[in-house]
Amino acid sequence: MTKPHTIRPVEEADFSAWLPLWEGYNAFYGRSGSTALSMYIVQTTWQRFFDAYEPVHALVAEQDGNLLGLAHYLFHRSTIQIEPSCYLQDLFTSEPARGKGVGRALIEAVYRAAEAAGCRRVYWHTHETNATAMQLYDTLAEKSGFVVYRKSLP
Repeated sequence: MTKPHTIRPVEEADFSAWLPLWEGYNAFYGRSGSTALSMYIVQTTWQRFFDAYEPVHALVAEQDGNLLGLAHYLFHRSTIQIEPSCYLQDLFTSEPARGKGVGRALIEAVYRAAEAAGCRRVYWHTHETNATAMQLYDTLAEKSGFVVYRKSLP
């Protein structure tokens, strides 16, 4: 019998199981092949999860010893409130895990972590074409109405 999935903080021993999820997430957003993140960025990101001085955190969904999904989030200050905010930067589930509550469980675990850290707000972005994910997001949060602008600097 298959056990239900569990959500837990990522562990250093998870790297080889986390990496394909991370690569899948990045490929979804067009960062693969010649546009893939450098291994330096991947390794630096990974190490930040285990550095107590970094505000970056990672959770994984696990079932029967296999990682099914990931959530990366960070805490930051805001000019409009005293308490920190939580930005859910990355959320990804493997193809076979989709539609089985893994994404919802990861988001709800981020909510709990943010609340425990004294945050009053959790927010995230997704691409406008990510209709499947937005069906879930619409049940868990409200759309802010804001449009994201960005400029890459040299």
